Amino acid sequence: MLDIAEELNRWVEQGREFAVATVVAVGGSAPRQPGAALAVDSEGTAIGSVSGGCVEGAVYELCRQALEDGGTVLERFGYSDEDAFAVGLTCGGIIDILVTPVRGGVFPGALAAAARGEAAALVRITDGPSDLMGRALLVRPDGSYEGSLGGHPELDRTAAAEAGAMLDAGRTGTRVIGEEGSRCGQPLTLLVESSVPAPRMVVFGAIDFASALVRVGKFLGYHVTVCDARPVFATKTRFPEADEIVVDWPHRYLESTEVDSRTVLCVLTHDAKFDVPLLEMALRLPVAYVGAMGSRRTHEDRNTRLREVGVTELELARLRSPIGLDLGARTPEETALSIAAEIVANRRGGSGVSLTGAHTPIHHDAEQELTGRIGSVA
Repeated sequence: MLDIAEELNRWVEQGREFAVATVVAVGGSAPRQPGAALAVDSEGTAIGSVSGGCVEGAVYELCRQALEDGGTVLERFGYSDEDAFAVGLTCGGIIDILVTPVRGGVFPGALAAAARGEAAALVRITDGPSDLMGRALLVRPDGSYEGSLGGHPELDRTAAAEAGAMLDAGRTGTRVIGEEGSRCGQPLTLLVESSVPAPRMVVFGAIDFASALVRVGKFLGYHVTVCDARPVFATKTRFPEADEIVVDWPHRYLESTEVDSRTVLCVLTHDAKFDVPLLEMALRLPVAYVGAMGSRRTHEDRNTRLREVGVTELELARLRSPIGLDLGARTPEETALSIAAEIVANRRGGSGVSLTGAHTPIHHDAEQELTGRIGSVA
C-alpha cells in the first residue's frame, strides 16, 4: 500500500473514497510479494498491482464490493490445474489478498508520511479473529504509535515493537505474535509495511557511463548523487536526472556524507589518485555494495595499491571489480544495465546466471523476508 502512497495521498486530499487490496502472504512462484497493492476509488479508477495481471480483474471487483458494503475481506488466489484460464495464478503460486475500504483511521497519516518520504510503518492484522481483521497501527521511528489493533492492551505495544524493528531495517513482511501480546494467546499474523527514504546510490566519476547509470539508478528507486572533483564535468546540465551533484574529492565527500546498509557506491573514475583513497574508505563502511570500473589489468593494479595502504584480503573480497555482470556490454547504457543487474543480484541473492535451464528460485528473497508462510484463510 505504501508503494503507491503518493497517489493515494492525493486521493485522500481530494476526499475520494477508495479500497485497497494488499498482498499479505505468498506461496510458490507468486509474482508479487507482501505489501504489493492495488487501489480502486469510487469512480472505478485503479492504480497499482497485486499479481502482475493474473488476478487483477477479480481483485478489482473485490475492491468495488468493499466500497459498497464497507467490509474487510481476505481472499486466496491460486493456480487451478483444471482451468488455467480461470481466475488464478497460472505461474503456480498462491497469494492471499486483504481488501480494506479506507475511510479514516490511521491510513491517511501513514499515506501522508510515505508520500513525504518519512520513515513509518503500517501494521495490520491479516490472520486472526474476524473482528480484528484489517485493524491498523501507525508506528514511527521513535517507537510512538497511533491507532489500535483492538483486543488485549498489550497487543498494540508488542506489535509496535515488532514493527519498529522491521522499520529500522526497512523491511516489509509478516510477523506472528500472540493475541495478548508477545507469544501469549491466540496467534495473530501481522503485515508490517515499512516506508523508508529511498536508498542512496553514489556515483563517483562524472563520465558518460555515469550519466547512463544515474538514469538506471533513478528507475530502480535510488536517491542518486554524482561526485567528481572536476567542476567542469560535474554539472546539472550533464546529469539532469541526478538528485544531487557534488564537486569534491571522492574520498573527502564519502568521509562527510551519511551512508547505511542500503547504500550502493559505484566508482567509475578508474584513476588511482581518486580510486585508492576512496576505496580504502568505502570497503570499511557498512554499505550494501561497492563496485569499481576498470579493465582486469586496472583491477589488479588497484588491488596491489590497496594492499599497500593496508586494505585486508577480507575487505578486498567485498569489492565488485570489474564492476557489473558479464552481459557483453559496450555502450554506456548497456554498461549501466550490467552494473544495475549486479546491484539487484547482490541485494536479492541472485546468481546472475540465465534462468533458462536453471533450477534456482526466481524470487530469491521471498523466504528471507519471512513472508512465504500461508496462514489459514478466514
